[in-house]
Formats: sequence, C-alpha cells, structure tokens
Amino acid sequence: MRRRLGSAVLTLVAAALLVTSCAGSVDVAPPDLDGDSTSAALDACAQLTAELPDRVVDQSSRSTTPDSPLTAAWGDPAILLRCGVPRPAALTATSQLVSVNDVDWFAEELTAGYVFTTVGRSPSVEVTVPDDYAPEIAPVTELSAVVAGATAEQEDQRVASP
Repeated sequence: MRRRLGSAVLTLVAAALLVTSCAGSVDVAPPDLDGDSTSAALDACAQLTAELPDRVVDQSSRSTTPDSPLTAAWGDPAILLRCGVPRPAALTATSQLVSVNDVDWFAEELTAGYVFTTVGRSPSVEVTVPDDYAPEIAPVTELSAVVAGATAEQEDQRVASP
C-alpha cells in the first residue's frame, strides 16, 4: 500500500510540473504607447486582448509578464501578440503585404520564424510566430478576424513618412 501511495504522489507531482512548465508566464515587452491617441489605442488593445481566442493553432493561451492589455501569448515556444506597436522600420511603399480577412499584414522573416505587423490599422498589431508553427501564417489567419473587429482602418502606412 505504501509503495502505491508513493508512486501515485510521484505521478501527481510529475503531472503538476508538466502543467506548470507548459502554462508558465511568457516575458513579453509591451510596446510604449505615447502621443495623443494613447487612450484610444489602449482601449482598442484592451478590447482586442479580451476577445482573443483561448487557443491558436491548437496551442493554449499563456499569461504574459508583465501583465498587460497590450500582449498575449499561446503555446511553447510562444506565439506572441503585441498591440500598439510602431510602424515597422523595414516597411516601404513597395513592400509586399499579405491580406487575411480584410487585414493587411507585413511579414518579416526572423532567424527562427516570422513577425507579422498590421498595415493600415490603428492601433497596429504584431504577431511573432516561431518556425515550430509552419506555415507561420496560420496563427495570423486565426487572429485576423478579431484584429479587424478591434482595430480601425486607417491610411496605408506604406506611403506614410517614417
């Protein structure tokens, strides 16, 4: 009997550690919101993060550190979302965009994945997708309808001055 109890306790501890390691908080730096539209951007980002799905590409949501209405995460390695980001420095008038559910995204390849940033939306939203989730556009596809509902269309940023 004692041996079974010890085995059961070890199994429960191992399961708890597994759940804790998968559901741990992810460090995500919230973007700096400044300027006249800070309040509107914060409101739109809070609406967006409140409406985000619990799962993206079959990955569970995770808490972010610091806790912020500007960030969200799913899975391990984490798919990251940041709301209220600045215009990407690499975005030019001739940049190619990917349109998903009426939202235009600018894709930049990283060492191990992609970062997608909305273009022509206010506030801008950024989704970073590790290579583990190839094709990396899949999370963006799942998130685009929520992004479209929480952000406002604006002038295409490709023609705006940097």
